[in-house]
Amino acid sequence: FPTGITSRFPIEEIRRFREGFHHGLLRARIKGTYYYVIHLHPSNWEIRGREADLILADIAELPKGALVALVGDFNTFSTTDERHYVKTRLEPFFAARDTKYKEKNLRDGKLDYSVIRKFTAAGLIDLEHSKRGAGYRFTGSFPTKIKKPGDHGEARRLDYVFASPSLAKRVTRAEIIADDTTWILSDHLPVIVELTHQRRPKDEK
Repeated sequence: FPTGITSRFPIEEIRRFREGFHHGLLRARIKGTYYYVIHLHPSNWEIRGREADLILADIAELPKGALVALVGDFNTFSTTDERHYVKTRLEPFFAARDTKYKEKNLRDGKLDYSVIRKFTAAGLIDLEHSKRGAGYRFTGSFPTKIKKPGDHGEARRLDYVFASPSLAKRVTRAEIIADDTTWILSDHLPVIVELTHQRRPKDEK
């Protein structure tokens, strides 16, 4: 599935990346912020790692201090959710898929957390995690209640919004929306992020 973006503000710049990406990648600049629209490889942790490296290399080429957001389906796991995953049967589920379909979901028989670590090591902030309150209960973004053939495993968080620290400071809300509508709207639940508006100088390009 290719990536896409829509905005009620003018899209000032857009670039599409194909080489090295299973689903492609979009980078759009809107009101001075660079948005990377992501859909990483669905079934191979090594390829996801290479895709992450390409994204981070492109971010490194942006102007110093650029506001950056990464949004989309990362198809992988964060250590911030590991405490939940150890209670599930996701590893046997993916082991069966790896055997049957010759996929590479597991790394040495375990869930792989290395891809998300690449982004956090680069200083990017996992916004949904950063806004969890004291009474937080785990909410996965996949699967939903849409009926699809086959077993899709237990709930897990595959959809993320990461931001550069300067942009993350403006975030007032970030959460996965699970309600009667979103449970049947798509096979993934949406992630909503709200942030305060920042005026840009008139001469800023």
